[in-house]
Amino acid sequence: MADPPVVDAGALDADELLDRIKSEGRVRLRTDFLDAEHEVTLRWDGEVFYCDTPTRLHRHETESAMRTCLIEQGYGR
Repeated sequence: MADPPVVDAGALDADELLDRIKSEGRVRLRTDFLDAEHEVTLRWDGEVFYCDTPTRLHRHETESAMRTCLIEQGYGR
């Protein structure tokens, strides 16, 4: 399996990021937290969206909930 694309947090708007997640299945997102660079994996299994952070896995049952998360966390504009 090919490596998922890597995107910098805030580089895409939430809808563009959702389109990438759905078309690729997963996207790695580079973000800064506490003065260190971290990667978050955003993925979709065809039914549920997931955010795998260095400290937590959370899930979203709807595209709308995932969009809200992307905006609130600063992953997408």
